Amino acid sequence: MATLAEKLKTCGVVGAGGAGFPTGVKASARAEFVIANGAECEPLLHKDAELMAHFPAEILSGLKMMMEATGAARGKFGVKSKNQAAVEAIQSRLDAALVDLVLLGDFYPSGDEFELVPAATGRLVPAGGIPLQVGCVVANVETLYNVHQAERGEPVTRKLITVAGAVAKPQTLWAPIGTPFRDLLPLAGGATVRDFGVFVSGVMMGTLTFSLDEVITKTTGGLIVLPRDHYLVSRKERPPQAMHRIGRSACDQCSYCTEFCPRYLLGYEIVPHKVMRGLAFSASGAKQWNQWAELCCGCGLCTLYACPEDLYPKEACDQAKRHLREAGIKFRQQKPVEIHPMKEGRRVPLAMLRKRLKLEEYERPAPFAELDLRPPAVRLKLSQHAGVPAHPAVRSGQKVKTGDAVATLEAAEMGAHIHASIRGTVGAVTEHYIEIVA
Repeated sequence: MATLAEKLKTCGVVGAGGAGFPTGVKASARAEFVIANGAECEPLLHKDAELMAHFPAEILSGLKMMMEATGAARGKFGVKSKNQAAVEAIQSRLDAALVDLVLLGDFYPSGDEFELVPAATGRLVPAGGIPLQVGCVVANVETLYNVHQAERGEPVTRKLITVAGAVAKPQTLWAPIGTPFRDLLPLAGGATVRDFGVFVSGVMMGTLTFSLDEVITKTTGGLIVLPRDHYLVSRKERPPQAMHRIGRSACDQCSYCTEFCPRYLLGYEIVPHKVMRGLAFSASGAKQWNQWAELCCGCGLCTLYACPEDLYPKEACDQAKRHLREAGIKFRQQKPVEIHPMKEGRRVPLAMLRKRLKLEEYERPAPFAELDLRPPAVRLKLSQHAGVPAHPAVRSGQKVKTGDAVATLEAAEMGAHIHASIRGTVGAVTEHYIEIVA
């Protein structure tokens, strides 16, 4: 009989919260706690809150399965207290003898597992480490929903997303994986502006695109539509070379980027203002300055909230980490991880973050709608997860139905299988994607 880990790999279950780490690997671990992450914190995204409100039984079932697989004696369920419908739905079905409800504040980035683990267990993840090192497995609530489905033999063929921002009617809905963005915007009433960009999976940690031909993957959290002339779009469009040039000339070393850094406040040696210093002194000590970026989580708070001059410390850290990898340098924190005494006082409320990002006018409910979306074609990317890309298992012209495996992995390879998200005929099969035409 197949283990849960084997079922998860076969059914293509990966982290749905953004990283795409194969969930079967986590199910193979041994842990004391399994933590359900419902602490959605990207501005304007509401898909996790809607999922918890409408599918609490499935999520809790998946949590229990992961606890049994890992041998965890206790479960923890992190959810923001402001999401009352989600809290009530989960709490009414929670087995208090096995799972504790962990109520969280409405701050950014409460969804970071380095924040969630100490909030739920009081334990701090080692610098550069993972939650498993302190006995914890963390899984996004949609991942746990997919665990429940996989146990029933149902592979991952759709993704819950929020479509919000400059749209007529923000919506949370299930979309077949591989659906082009152009087929999704009309379901939210269409864009309310003629010229716009789309932030994929969030304005803080997501990517910006102007192509509606891009598609939904297993890790897409939502689509945030913003006018082309919006502050966030114009900032994101700036070339990296220009970002670094501006930082080199304008950074006055105020250190606000460091003082508001969530990882620094947890006790990790991430010092963005020193990385910014390295932009000006890269010829004399680049290795030294770059090492202060190693533990950056890329949350973007330094760049989009803390810096009073609108500079780009997060992007400087991205560059520094790349240079460290190219040089083969691995920074290791020497001092113990200890929470900064001002950590609680420096939390960034979502309302303040939205105001700083000029998003307050777009903060509206995005209720869940059970829609029967049938796109005319989908494009399934072969790399939608951490690990190696899946290998095509179909040929052009072949008929497939929803749920058929179209790309697979060898038993020893880390990753997840990919399945047809619609019924149809296989079109193009390339080294990057498989097309299916309805």
